[in-house]
Amino acid sequence: MSQESTFTVGQKVRVKTNVIVYHHPQHKGKPYDLTGHVGEVVEVIETWQGRPLTANLPVVVKFDAKFKAHLEAEELEPVD
Repeated sequence: MSQESTFTVGQKVRVKTNVIVYHHPQHKGKPYDLTGHVGEVVEVIETWQGRPLTANLPVVVKFDAKFKAHLEAEELEPVD
């Protein structure tokens, strides 16, 4: 598994694998599957204080005004 992401800030992406979250604002505390949801990359965590960082969920995706999630690059695909 590569630690470098192929995604850039501002890029539109779709969740291509089953990703269950419990922090979706409309489904608090209940399992919610993000498969098929489209969002925008707002951050790719690769460094911290100038040092390389190996975050296990390095891609931060904003799905709407109230919901962001940290995901792995392998869970996402670019949207044209």
